[in-house]
Parts: sequence; structure tokens; C-alpha cells
Amino acid sequence: MYRTAMEKLYKWKESKRRKPLIIEGARQVGKTWLMREFGKLAYEDTVYINFDSNSRMAELFAADLNTDRLIMGIELYVGRKIAPERTLLIFDEVQEVPRALSSLKYFYEDAPEYHIICAGSLLGIALHNGTSFPVGKVDFMSLYPLSFKEFLMATVGSRYAELLDARDYEMVMLFRQTYIDALKQYYFVGGMPEAVQCFAEDRDFNEVREIQRRVLAAYEQDFSKHAPVEMVPKIRMVWNSIPSQLAKENKKFIYGLVRQGGRAKEYEAAIMWLCDCGLVHKVSRVTQGLLPLKAYEDLKAFKLFVVDVGLLGCMTGLRQGVLLDGNDLFMEFKGALTEQYVCQQLKAEGELGVYYYTNDRGSCEVDFILDTGERIVPVEVKAETNLKAKSLKTYRDRFHPEVSVRTSMADYRKEDWLVNLPLYAVGGISAEVR
Repeated sequence: MYRTAMEKLYKWKESKRRKPLIIEGARQVGKTWLMREFGKLAYEDTVYINFDSNSRMAELFAADLNTDRLIMGIELYVGRKIAPERTLLIFDEVQEVPRALSSLKYFYEDAPEYHIICAGSLLGIALHNGTSFPVGKVDFMSLYPLSFKEFLMATVGSRYAELLDARDYEMVMLFRQTYIDALKQYYFVGGMPEAVQCFAEDRDFNEVREIQRRVLAAYEQDFSKHAPVEMVPKIRMVWNSIPSQLAKENKKFIYGLVRQGGRAKEYEAAIMWLCDCGLVHKVSRVTQGLLPLKAYEDLKAFKLFVVDVGLLGCMTGLRQGVLLDGNDLFMEFKGALTEQYVCQQLKAEGELGVYYYTNDRGSCEVDFILDTGERIVPVEVKAETNLKAKSLKTYRDRFHPEVSVRTSMADYRKEDWLVNLPLYAVGGISAEVR
């Protein structure tokens, strides 16, 4: 499988200002595979160390963090010499040995010739718990489930993804049914690498669901294993409430849906834990459509999306049969799946600030507001081909954005202030609104 993150890794390798790299992301999004595959493709040798239950490495890093000493210890552990420029050092599950994270500072300052990539399923939690290493001494990269573009490459061929990248919409329209069919499959399969690989090889939806159930079970086990005991029930309640939160017309997170009479102070820590794990995307409301959006963030109002659209479908028991019933997929839980899908593609873009907007009266809601760093782009999401855009027009009349986007199952069309972007092309939104 091809991951677009591989291109970022090559840039990191060639950078004159390269620092040790930390890859963040939820469990089972493909961090280990990506690091090892990169080592295979870009280096003569790869030294892979998994810190999970690794007492020898824990002892090595527990003492002095002198880089010469650490390299010697790793060489003795793996039984071969490490040549700095030709070897990729991979530290996996690095949060299990916080001193290994701390050592990255010394590798950056005293031994920058070593190429080091780290990852861990619960790194976000380790970092928030005050693990000691200075900001500015490491690079970060986020890894998400496969985007729809990556799913296309794995299932119907890279030429279809290249066509979307080229934005040749006349040609795209000729093959629209292929894209629509693939999108329906992606709604069901999602982007977890094991599920995508299984589907690409066998086209077995039942086996895909079984994989998704196993992933969800592993997440539940993480709650019990890694979260503070008193927080575990609250994490479970928040996590299990997300499908019903998204099924509402107004998808703003409501604590009372977690538990009757629920309050913010009871669940804030649980939500932060899920965010730090990479299991949920928190999309905050903004009160203005002005740069920078972060300055107008309403910290009390937000939507929560899960890490993957396929997992959301599994949590809700979405039936496989809907894929065979014409457009029924978009009728059943349609708004939730479609917004989840769009959120996931926007997050995979990496460079965008993602928010949503409602006015104070609640009479105007725009599903997503993007901060590209240079401009604000409102995005309205439609599950089918309904092209009424009342809220988008109200927002435009107030804030006058240079470009607005409506994404739906309709074909591509550019009007004077509005781009109609097909849902299957939303992963290229950055290029579209430049």
C-alpha cells in the first residue's frame, strides 16, 4: 500500500535541519509499517527497537543519556555496527520508556548525524503527562488512517487518484461512477490499513467488519490499561456516545447525551485523553470568520468525530447491504457518515486549521471553516445532491470569503463565488482554494 506520508519522510531525510522525528497517531493506523518500509526503501540498514516490555532498553536509557554510550548499547543489543548516515534508527512504542524520549534532545544537540524516527500508540498522552524533552529539539508528523485518495490507489488503481490530483474534472466526470462506487466502499471499509488491505485482496465486507471490531476492542482495552482507573468509565461513556452525538441534526457535542445531567467538568479530562490518543478529532466552533480562526475559538462548543469513518459505521452497526441498494447508504445515518468522512479527509491534508461556525442565534451553521494560513474557506457538506446553500450564503454575506466550497454527490462546478466539489474530490481541497 502506498502512503502519502512516505513523501514527507523523504523530505525529512534530505533536510539540512533534520531533527529526530516523532510520528503521532492512533493505534493501528500504520505507524510501524510506515517506519519499517521507509527504512527498507531509503536506507542501507534499519535498526528497529520496540520499547514495549523491553527491560534491557529501559535499563540502558535509565542511566546516563550520553549519546556515544547509548549508541554502543544499541549496537551491542542488535549485534551490529550503526553507520550514522546509512542507518535508520526506529524507536517504536517509545512512550513506554520516557527516558528514551528525553534522549532525543541529546541526539539532536550532540549527535545530529543519526537518523532517528520514533512512534507510539499513546505518545500524545505521554507528552501531556510531562515527559521531559524540550520543544524545538524534535520534529513531529501526524499519521491518520488511509485517506480516500490512498484507498483509491489500493483498490482501483493509482491512475484514478492521479486524475483527481490533476483536477481534470471533465475526465473525472467520465468515470464518476467508479469514484462514487469507491466512495461508498470507503464509507464502509474506512482507512484502517488492515481493513483496506483485506478489502483490496478479498472484497469481503464481513471480514472487514471483523477487523474493525478487533480494532475497536483493542481501543477499549487501551482505556482500561492506560487511563487512570477513575477516568475509564467516563472515557467509555464519551466514546460510546459519539455516534448518537453525530446522528443529531446539530452535531455539537452535548454532555447530557453522555449521561443525563452530565456536565463539562465531569468529562473534559476524558475527552482530552481520547484526543491525546488520536482516537477522536475535536472540531471547535468559531464565532467569527476572520484570520486567524484560533483567536475566535469558542472553547465551550465543539463537535467530536472518531478517527475513522469505517470504525464509526462499525460502532453503529451500519449494514453491508446498504452498499448494494443504490444510494440508500446516504439515507441511513447519512449526515453523520458524510461529515465524518469530510472531517477525516481535511485532517489528512495536515496543513489546515479545521473549525465550524454557527451564529449566536443558531440560525446559520457552516459545517467546516478552514484556516489555510492565508485565507478562510467555509465548507458546506451535503450527503446527496441537494444544492441549497442558505447557511453558506448567510455566512458569505457577513464575512465575504474569497472562495466558498459546497461538497456533495453533485458534479464539479465553479460559480463566481462558490466551488461545487464532489465528495470524492474533497481530499484535494487545499489545491482547489489556493
